[in-house]
Amino acid sequence: MKPLALFGGTFDPVHLGHLSVSWEAAELLDAEVRLMPAHVPPHRHAPTASPAQRVAMLQAALQGQDRLTLDTRELRRDGPSYTIDTLRELRAELGERPLVLLLGADAFAGLPSWHGWRELFDHAHIGVLNRPGIDAAWSVELALEIGPRRVADPRVLHELAAGKVIELAVTPLEISATRIRELLAEGRDPRYLLPAGLFDDPALLAPYRH
Repeated sequence: MKPLALFGGTFDPVHLGHLSVSWEAAELLDAEVRLMPAHVPPHRHAPTASPAQRVAMLQAALQGQDRLTLDTRELRRDGPSYTIDTLRELRAELGERPLVLLLGADAFAGLPSWHGWRELFDHAHIGVLNRPGIDAAWSVELALEIGPRRVADPRVLHELAAGKVIELAVTPLEISATRIRELLAEGRDPRYLLPAGLFDDPALLAPYRH
């Protein structure tokens, strides 16, 4: 059964770096990838754009393909967007379909600070998005937890619903959403950092213009 993978974030705004690593992960895993915007991210400042504005940008960015899709469930939930709550909900919906949580290497290294982090493995695999040839530094606590879970072959994830960790060597684009917001606030046009669809409607980028 083809896995469903989740790539979360504020997407404030969604940029080509988000789409590039999501697409590459979809190819490496042979999976559907859902982009899942967070409502109130526990570890970050509140987004500049509203939930509706971020959804509109994502819808524009994802046009013309069907491998990357959009899941807005966290925006419909009040309070902080805890990943464990989302995974519990999805597991109840998916039955035994494999589920993969995609995390950047830095976010994965900080996993022990997450709410209910050990329970994540009961509901999903974790795909760690790494730069090729770069090994992340993990705490002893994290290394001990994931040691028995690590696999190298993506096909293993097709056969199990949850519980494994795989490192995915992707090609990250060094694009900063903070810098994009700064450029837009200055009245500039960061055309090659954002999906082309975001420039089709001036209203989409209006939250960042001053």
